[in-house]
Amino acid sequence: MTEIFSYTACRQVLQLFLAIIFFHVSEYFLAIFFHGRSNVTLRSLLLSKTYILAMTFALLEYCLEVYFFPGLKEHWWISNIGLAILVMGEVIRKMAIITAGQAFTHLIKIYHEEHHKLVTSGVYSFVRHPGYCGFFIWSIGTQIMMCNPISTVAFAVVVWSFFAKRIPFEEYFLRQFFGSEYDEYARRVPSGVPFVK
Repeated sequence: MTEIFSYTACRQVLQLFLAIIFFHVSEYFLAIFFHGRSNVTLRSLLLSKTYILAMTFALLEYCLEVYFFPGLKEHWWISNIGLAILVMGEVIRKMAIITAGQAFTHLIKIYHEEHHKLVTSGVYSFVRHPGYCGFFIWSIGTQIMMCNPISTVAFAVVVWSFFAKRIPFEEYFLRQFFGSEYDEYARRVPSGVPFVK
């Protein structure tokens, strides 16, 4: 039982909780900043049942492994690489939100609004969906940081599958809104999620 309350376990769990809190609270406040308080709901915290279940599974894996295989969690270089990956994903996502400004929303727009412009500058000049790219990197980074081998693979597969469906759906509407301008942009710039065109 002392393994669960060891310095390593406390540090890794604290880093996870701080990463989760910062990610979600900053998403909420950036949404308020760009869209106004009256246009933002608690859904902008991005806390779904599936997400909470996934993080609960990751914590359960962590506790079981720290109890039965405490040496697995002592690979500091792996944990620190995970932390660096997590921070990189966070930075990419927040750059996406800030660059897109009002054009960035947590829900896919199915109707074109007057202020909705195609953003192709900044981080969008490197990847078409830097918000998704950033979240994909961030989510995997959380699990590498925790030295959770099962959750690292599970998060990669589940998050990738989600974006593999979401990106084509979103791009259908982007092509409706921006036509050949979006087609040309999509030809030049990768999606930002591996193996998703």
